[in-house]
Amino acid sequence: MRQIPSTAERRVLSREEFLMRFGGLSIAVLLPCYNEELTVAGCIAGFRESLPNATIYVYDNRSTDGTYSAAEAAGAVVRREPLQGKGNVVRRMFSDIDADVYVMADGDGTYDARSAPFLVEYLLANRLDMVVGSRAAQDAKAYRPGHAFGNRMLTGVVGFIFGSRFVDMLSGYRVFSRRFVKTFPALSTGFEIETELTVHALELRLPVDELSTPFGERPEGSSSKLSTVRDGLRILKLIVDLFKLEKPLSFFGIVAGLLVLASLAMGIPLITEFMATGLVPRLPTAVLASALIVLAALSFVCGLILDTVTRGRRELKRLHYLSHGAVPWRIP
Repeated sequence: MRQIPSTAERRVLSREEFLMRFGGLSIAVLLPCYNEELTVAGCIAGFRESLPNATIYVYDNRSTDGTYSAAEAAGAVVRREPLQGKGNVVRRMFSDIDADVYVMADGDGTYDARSAPFLVEYLLANRLDMVVGSRAAQDAKAYRPGHAFGNRMLTGVVGFIFGSRFVDMLSGYRVFSRRFVKTFPALSTGFEIETELTVHALELRLPVDELSTPFGERPEGSSSKLSTVRDGLRILKLIVDLFKLEKPLSFFGIVAGLLVLASLAMGIPLITEFMATGLVPRLPTAVLASALIVLAALSFVCGLILDTVTRGRRELKRLHYLSHGAVPWRIP
């Protein structure tokens, strides 16, 4: 995984330098926020400094504090999304906002705004559709051990099922091309949206990459909205659902294999006894073993049928993706 230059080597581009590199592009910074009154103004200021010609959008997700007013006072374009959950906010942002490049981060001030120009430049220079800012914690308190362990486990599961191309699947710091944003289905409602973004890119084999970026601690008085156990289980459930949806032959093939093993475990002793005595002493067990074999066959056939449907659906998604042209711009 490539590294963004260290803090000592980085500097914020001047407005003139930035316009020379990115002046022909419309860049949108997307900040979904829920009760981030303490941090949102600083977050907006950081992105305005590092991306001077970008439009910064803050979507207030039913905050009960002064998030909306603080973001408005800081000069962002502020809108409301009444459906609770980060996935709902991302879906609304992606459908509402038109731009050539999209930079998405959280409004809690933990992501490094100074890294944004490097992420944008890397996306454009390499003709990518998504660049993930992998979190490199600058302080032990920035990345809770439970979150770090859960991230490694869930990223490993996704890598095993769909292909290993990321080390920080759950990072909320991402840069997207327009054609990625406008062809992403966005079905998730909560924090599992990052998992859906990742699997979408992996299944369509889109050009994506990952850069390591600094990750800081929340300021005092600000608290994370992520629940390690509850949201971890929701993400795991989504992974299983996407496995069933995107790889039905593998999913139902595993189910069929487990049913066959269970049937054999019950049926082999009965067959052995029948061969020796000519009797079937446990008829209910024999019936159950036979039923499991039938269910295994049905499961495998379902997998075959659904795999054909999935291939057709994937082809349509690919064609829809290709109908949106790439950004006609390359860094000089």
